[in-house]
Amino acid sequence: MNGEKVRQAYGSMAELYIGLFGTTQQVNADDLAFIRRHLASRPGTVLDLGCGPGHLTGYLHSLGIDATGIDLVPEFIAHARAAHPNVEFHLGSLERLDVADNSVDGILAWYSLIHLPPQELDGVLIEFRRVMAPAGTLVLGVFDADEVAAFDHKVVTAYRWPIDEISERLSRAGFLEVERLPRPSDGTHRPHAAIAAIAVDGAR
Repeated sequence: MNGEKVRQAYGSMAELYIGLFGTTQQVNADDLAFIRRHLASRPGTVLDLGCGPGHLTGYLHSLGIDATGIDLVPEFIAHARAAHPNVEFHLGSLERLDVADNSVDGILAWYSLIHLPPQELDGVLIEFRRVMAPAGTLVLGVFDADEVAAFDHKVVTAYRWPIDEISERLSRAGFLEVERLPRPSDGTHRPHAAIAAIAVDGAR
């Protein structure tokens, strides 16, 4: 199972990963502003799916958001609970959320879909739409590219996506794009992109 491979890969590197990426000081300021702009204004519950060390869940909580982090890596959840004791964290899979239909008002999936094989992305986006309340907001972070392609991520195989393709997949799953934030390569980092979309009726 791809999920088990990802869990084991991140579990084996959890301490190193937390040291490199485990605080908001290590997140691009434009990215934090994008997340805040689209999720901080919404009342209700926001899920940080694939929350990793929990730093962005903690960031959402600091903004007054009812945020819950979910990740499949036990080492990340243990760290997140210790680092953010007033925030709720759970072990879980993005592909089968233990959440009622139309029950959450926002979802953050910040580079947590990058390891999904392309044929599995649509099913996960449909699962996100299932749990999302009407007009709820989804915020994604992805690696940008001209075409869908696998690459050798430092932890485990990941995939780049054209942002237009992501937008189309979101539309098919029942979301409408409202903003995107491309970040071209700076010679050190790969091209990135963030995209925000709202849950709409009749898009599927």
